[in-house]
Amino acid sequence: MAEEEVVLTQEGFDKLQAELDDLKYVKRKELAARIKLAISYGDLKENSEYHSAKDDQGFMETRIMILEKMLTKARIVDTSDSDSSAIGVGSNVVLKDIEFGDTLEYQVVGPAEADVASGKISYESPLGKALMGKAVGDKIDVEAPMGMIHYELLEIKAL
Repeated sequence: MAEEEVVLTQEGFDKLQAELDDLKYVKRKELAARIKLAISYGDLKENSEYHSAKDDQGFMETRIMILEKMLTKARIVDTSDSDSSAIGVGSNVVLKDIEFGDTLEYQVVGPAEADVASGKISYESPLGKALMGKAVGDKIDVEAPMGMIHYELLEIKAL
């Protein structure tokens, strides 16, 4: 992971902190109990329950390290007094797909909390880059694998 700051909204920071707390204080104990039970089955060489639990422990400890680094390097974007005249990190936007007429709504967030299925796009994504600094009424062109997509910015919603 790069040694750069991690841009997060307060909601994103809280979500990552909750995940870290759950892993450290709940999942670690559950996994320790799984390992202890697997050890009680005997011969560890051919004990698939033990090896599975140890693999899970490795993945979990890696995720804990990643989350700790991210939260240490976090810069929380203050969206409470955000300017709704131009798009920035934390902005909620309503776009119209000019070709198909579909209306789409997204929140522009940092890469660590991007989740397109939840309507959160990274400011580093092609669409996120194209949106940054735009104002209502602007046309936005985004290069996608299927070709150029054309949007119109209909609204920037305050949080």
